[in-house]
Amino acid sequence: MTRHTLSVLVEDQPGVLARVAALFSRRGFNIESLAVGPTEVSGVSRMTISVNVEDLPLEQVTKQLNKLINVLKIVELEPNSSVQRELVLVKVKVDKESRSAVLETVQLFRAKVVDVSSEALTIEATGNKEKLEAFLGSLEPYGIKELVQSGMVAVGRGDKSITERSSRSADKSN
Repeated sequence: MTRHTLSVLVEDQPGVLARVAALFSRRGFNIESLAVGPTEVSGVSRMTISVNVEDLPLEQVTKQLNKLINVLKIVELEPNSSVQRELVLVKVKVDKESRSAVLETVQLFRAKVVDVSSEALTIEATGNKEKLEAFLGSLEPYGIKELVQSGMVAVGRGDKSITERSSRSADKSN
């Protein structure tokens, strides 16, 4: 199986997320990561979907997604031609002895402390999946009290934008 990242432009309407996720579910695909948010175009949202599947079944799902009325455009983003990031907030146990070591780790990974208490630090880090896994692995010995991680967001490299031609008639005719 191969990891694929899809950038899907959709109309900002209730139920669109459920219909898109249902297409993957009906095929038995597990969505590894899903992030949805507004774009620079009013009324248009971007879904970034990461899934591990073979190429042919993904092509079938992509064709079915294109048939959904609220889907405007679908682009597969290759890792080497896109910028892909995730966000993690992690609360780490600290005491007088471990605080400086945890802060060194934060600096090493170019993360940021966003909350401080006498017994814990809350840290924000962004990066690709591998960087965040390494970061969390280095914090594990100190004791992770709480963790939340976003889905991946991604955008193609360069000056082109997939929202430049987001009207349904223009994209569906190609």
